[in-house]
Amino acid sequence: MTRGPREELAEKIAGEVTLSDDPGATLRKWRTDFEIAQTDLASKLDVSPSVVSDYESGRRENPGIGVIGRVVDALLDIDETRGGTHIRQYARVLSAGFDSDVIYDLREYQANIPLERYYDAVGATELVRGDRDTVAGHTVINSIKAIQRLSSDEFYTLYGQSTNRALVFTNVTRGESPLVALRVVKPTPNAVVLHGLSEDDVWEHAADLARIDGFSLAVTDLPLDEVLDGLHGLP
Repeated sequence: MTRGPREELAEKIAGEVTLSDDPGATLRKWRTDFEIAQTDLASKLDVSPSVVSDYESGRRENPGIGVIGRVVDALLDIDETRGGTHIRQYARVLSAGFDSDVIYDLREYQANIPLERYYDAVGATELVRGDRDTVAGHTVINSIKAIQRLSSDEFYTLYGQSTNRALVFTNVTRGESPLVALRVVKPTPNAVVLHGLSEDDVWEHAADLARIDGFSLAVTDLPLDEVLDGLHGLP
């Protein structure tokens, strides 16, 4: 029987927790990634919030396979009752052939969105205006892992169904590496957002490369979870 996204995600989470040097911290990471409060997880597990806190902080003995399985199922159950946003996000990344530590989110929109609306959603400041003023999707990319692990053909698939999209590069120092990589991959996206940078941090040649290739360039220093939250609010 073919496993669905929920089953594959459950296996991934359980594997990460089991193999982690700090299982409690890994459990906490996944709970916060799923935007689930300790109290909500505790209620689903029918335990007190202090039990969840003790496991995450390491005050309790490392959880066994049975406990890990219950926690993972609870996280996924809660997500499904809230619409399954995080399970669907994982499914999109998986269907595109990527690991979730390379691509944080990949989505197509129902219609073209003006760049200004997109920038508002992710708290971005535009540095260069490109040739096109809308996007119809986004991909959020860990730039270092993408460059280390993706071939040029795989890099192109970051565009999803269309290049009419914004590529958000995280884990950047100045933005040099992803912008140089985009010179190799054609065509270019409508917009590029460098995450974690202010305007003063950006590589001095970044704006020139954006102008040459005709894409809009922007920066945002919002925390990544807030950027993803903003993107989830787009239609």
